[in-house]
Amino acid sequence: MDVELRHLRCLVAIADTGTFTDAALHLGVSQAAVSRGLAALERALGTRLLHRTSREVTPTAAGRRVLARARTVLAEVDDLVTEATSGHRRLRLGHAWSAVGRHTRRFQRLWAERHPDVELHLVRTNTPTAGLAEGACDLAVVRAAVDGRQFDGAVVGHERRVCAMASDDPWARRRSVRLAEIADRRVLVDRRTGTTTAHLWPADRRPALEHTQDIDDWLAEIATGRCVGITAEGTVAQYRRDGVVFRPVRDAPAIPVRAIWRPHDPHPAAFAAVALLAEVYGQAPPPLPATAGRATASG
Repeated sequence: MDVELRHLRCLVAIADTGTFTDAALHLGVSQAAVSRGLAALERALGTRLLHRTSREVTPTAAGRRVLARARTVLAEVDDLVTEATSGHRRLRLGHAWSAVGRHTRRFQRLWAERHPDVELHLVRTNTPTAGLAEGACDLAVVRAAVDGRQFDGAVVGHERRVCAMASDDPWARRRSVRLAEIADRRVLVDRRTGTTTAHLWPADRRPALEHTQDIDDWLAEIATGRCVGITAEGTVAQYRRDGVVFRPVRDAPAIPVRAIWRPHDPHPAAFAAVALLAEVYGQAPPPLPATAGRATASG
C-alpha cells in the first residue's frame, strides 16, 4: 500500500489535537475516516505510530520520527500548491550576492507602489544563474556572463569594481587602487558567480588566485588581511562587515548588470521588472522581446 498525503494529515492532526474526535473535526471528516487513515499509514510503514489509551494518544518512537518527516512533507506540498496557484501574483527575483546593490531598497519600494498586485521576493542563490536554472526564481540579476542559448537577458545597469581589503591594510588609507598593484597580491575569487577572473590582467602579470563559494566566507577571509578581493560596488551596499573596507579600482572596466529570464515562459511581470531595474540604475529601458508589452504585472 502506498503512503498518501491524507494518511499523513491524519497522523499530524491526531498528534496536534490529541484525540481522534478532534482530529476529525479539524480535518472535516468522520472519526472513522481518521481511524482508517492512521491504520492505512501504519500498515504501509509496517510499524505502530501511536500509543492509544482511553485517556490519551501519544506517538511511539517510530511515530515521532514519522511525524517530523510528515510535517516537512506536508509543508512542502502546501508551498507547492501556493506556488502553482499564485505564481503570477508573486515575482521571485534571484541574485547571487548583491541584489541590486544600493538601488535595492528603491527598487523594492517603487515596485510595491506601481505593482501592488504582484509581491516581490528577493531570493539569494549562489549559482551562475542566481537560481534561474534551478527554478528558485522567475527573473535573476547577474553580473557574470551566462549561456545566451538557454536564457534571454538585457543589461540594466553598470557598476564600478571595488577592491575589498582588511581595514588595517595599508591600502585602506588610500582613496583608490590600480589593477597593476593588485597583481602583486593574493586575490580571493568566486569562480561560480564572481566577476573577477585572471583575464583582468595581462597574461604575464596576473595575481595568485584563491577560490571561495560564498560571500560570507569571502568577507571572513579578506578580514584576516591574508588576501584581497575585487567585486562589484553593489556588494558594498549589501554587505558591510567589521574589519573589511572597500576602495575603487580606478582603472578597471565597469561590470554590466544583467537581468535574465527564461525565453519561452517568462513571468508575466518579468519585463516590468526589467524596465524598473534599468530605471533605478539610471539607464534607458533596454530593448525587450515583442511579447514584452503583454508580459506586465496585470497580465
